[in-house]
Parts: sequence; C-alpha cells; structure tokens
Amino acid sequence: MSSAITFSGFNSIDFNVVLNAIMQQESQPLQALQTQQNALKSRVSNLGTLAGMASTLEGAAKALADPAAGAAFTASVSDTAAMAVSAGAAAMPGRYDVVVNEVARAQVTASASVAPDVDSTIVAGGGSLTLGGHTVTLSGPVTLRQLADAINASAEPPARASVVQSGPGEFRLVITAKNTGVENGFTIQNDLTGGSGVSFGDSNGDGISGDSAEDNAVQAADAQLLVNNIPITSASNTIEDAIPGATLTIFRRNPGESVAVDVAPDASVFEGKIASFVSAYNDLVKFAADQTAAAGRGDESSIGRDPLLRQLRNSLRGALTSPHDNGGPLRYVSEMGLELMQDGRLKLNSERFKAAVASGTADVSALFAGTTAAPGALADIQNLLTGYTSSDGLLPASRSQLNARVGRLDNQVMAMQERLAVRRLALQREFIAADQAMSQLKNQSGSLASFGVSV
Repeated sequence: MSSAITFSGFNSIDFNVVLNAIMQQESQPLQALQTQQNALKSRVSNLGTLAGMASTLEGAAKALADPAAGAAFTASVSDTAAMAVSAGAAAMPGRYDVVVNEVARAQVTASASVAPDVDSTIVAGGGSLTLGGHTVTLSGPVTLRQLADAINASAEPPARASVVQSGPGEFRLVITAKNTGVENGFTIQNDLTGGSGVSFGDSNGDGISGDSAEDNAVQAADAQLLVNNIPITSASNTIEDAIPGATLTIFRRNPGESVAVDVAPDASVFEGKIASFVSAYNDLVKFAADQTAAAGRGDESSIGRDPLLRQLRNSLRGALTSPHDNGGPLRYVSEMGLELMQDGRLKLNSERFKAAVASGTADVSALFAGTTAAPGALADIQNLLTGYTSSDGLLPASRSQLNARVGRLDNQVMAMQERLAVRRLALQREFIAADQAMSQLKNQSGSLASFGVSV
C-alpha cells in the first residue's frame, strides 16, 4: 500500500482514499473472475470426491461380481483340544469323523556321553560330525556349547543342536530334526576326535547313530489318522488334503475316539461384502443429494447441476432395478434383500437375504456375477463404473475440461491484475502532480498576500 497523498496544507484531502475507491470500482470485473475461478476449482475438487466414491463403489461391486464371492465356509470341531480346522473357498460342506492314531513327531537324538560343563571342558579337538548326509567339520577344539554352535552355523544339516542339563554336573548335546515326519529323520556319523569325547547311541552296532528307535529320545513319526474311515498319512500335523478345501491341524493322538468336523456354508462373509457395497453406494447417493441441494441454493461451486452426476445416479439406479436373467431363480436384486428406499439409498433386508441363502449362496452369486454373455447385476454396475473412473473415463475427462477452464481464467486474472497495477500507478502519478500544482499555487498565494494583493 502506498503512503497517503495529501494536498500539502491546502485541504488535507487523502488522495489514497480516493485512489482506493477508484481501484475498488475498477477491480469489480477482476473480483467476478476470481469468484468464478474459485467456484470452478471447487467443482474440480467435488468431481475428485465423486471419482473417489465411484472407485470405492466399483471395488465393492467387483468383489461381488466374482463368481466365487459367496463361496465362504465355516468349520468347527467337537473337541478343540484334539484338533483345529479352517475352511477355504473350495471347501465341501459336510460332517467328517476324524480319528488320530498318531501325531507327526520330529526325531530327537541326545548324546550318550555327558560333559561336566558347557563352556570349559573341551569335548572334541577336531574331526567332523555328519548329520543326514551333511558334514560339519571342526576347525579346532570346541566345548559342548561351541559344538552346538558349529552345527547350527550351517543351514544344510536337517537338524538343530542344543545343550541340556540332564543332571547335576551333566550336560548333553541334543540334536532335533527341523521338521516332523519319518522322511525328515536323520542319522549321525560321528568322526569327532580328541577332547573328552562325544558319543551317541548305536544299538545295532553299525557305526551309525539315529537309524534305530533305541538310539533316539524321540523317534521320527508320521501323523496317522482316519477321515471317514479313510487312512491318511502326513509328515506334518497340519494337513491340507484330508478334508476337501479345509486345513486340519492335529494336537494329540487319541486312537479309538472320533472327533466330528463340520463344514458348512458361511453366508456372513458374503453378507459383509454386500454391506460394504451398500455403504459405498449410500455414501455416493448422499454426496449427490448434498450437491443437488447446494446447487438449488445457488452455490456455483457444487456439481449438483452437472449432467454427469445425474447420469451416474440414474444409471446406477437402473442397474439395480433391472432384471437379470442368468438361468437362476433370482432375477432382481430385491429378491435377495437388496432394496432401494424412497430417498434413493440402499438397504439389505436381512431376513430376505437369509432366506435366499438358506440352501447356499450359489443363486445370489449367479444373480450378482452372471456369465460372460449375460453379466449379472453387480457385474453390470462394475462395468458401468469403470466407464466413469478409468483413466480415459467420463469423470477424469470432465475434470480435465474444468481444469482447462481454470487455466484460462488464471491467464485472464493475471492479465487483468497487471492492467490494474498499471492503472493504479498512473493514477498515483496524476495525484502527485496535482498535489505539487496545488502546493505551488498555495505558495504563490502567500507571496501575493504579503504585498497586500488579494487573490
């Protein structure tokens, strides 16, 4: 802001006030342009919000347009201390009787020799130890703990070593298979030399330890179970193929006792996906209603009068109310409980949905997904929304057009601001010149008055 310009002692008029009044008047076209510019920017932002909501709705529709969307199952066991079960999308409903005759076990082999301590006594001066065909060679003398560390330093052996105290002043090397099952058992060939010595059981005297049950603290074993009287053998206690589409984890052996495993359709997962779609749809409908109300109040920043918004809302409503004949018993989404209310929002009628999926979710899934030749209701909505949200879709194109208009207004605003700055400078110069002229006249008037000449 420039300093005040006054008639020097003549009449104390502040030319700055006059200048600001003139510039305010001449800036009205600029203010109108800036108001239009801000409104357009808000419309661009509102279109971005709409695009985000449409993308969220598209994702929710895509999840339901998947033919496997309703393929969810729940599984339970009659004895949770004996086993656990989880069901996947490919599970087969039914009851399965399971008898666990044996659980899978990892081989455990402990040294027959003991050391009086773990960190002082040298148990071996060199040599090697071969575990399951993988040789661990010592580079020098080792204590019991250092021997365990040397074994564990290599990832190749099929077992891990530890040191346990089996009694007062008695420490043993314990070697445990990394995995359960007979196929993961191991043998030990002891070629260690020097030191106090490390030895392992060799009940059959063949120079190899671990190849007889008597050599081992725990013998490697496979899980043995009956599923509906069908024998199943597994190296692991987590079994994926015993029950179709389900994973069974056994905790203990219990020969002769049958545990019931029940697998049943789980409509709650499907219902959750539908609830997500309903929520996303209602968010978009509310946003559209708010924008329309704002436009009715004359808010130029809203997109309530944008034909694109009305077109999207009407197209969605049409897709939800149209029949879809996919060969199944359901043709309208309202038949499975998806209902449009008077205010345009969706709601899921829980009772009707439960009735529709009472015998399985296949009919509702068919209504939603349809086929390649005849897309279902949610497949239609997904395709519809893709036309709006894709990189070359209607919403990005509309935003690009508005951004181009904002850019043109930016140029107009800058040009007008420059012209107004030039105009203000010119007026300042005129007022300064006037001030100087009035000051000169005042001085001349004073000189004449000293000669008694009236002016």
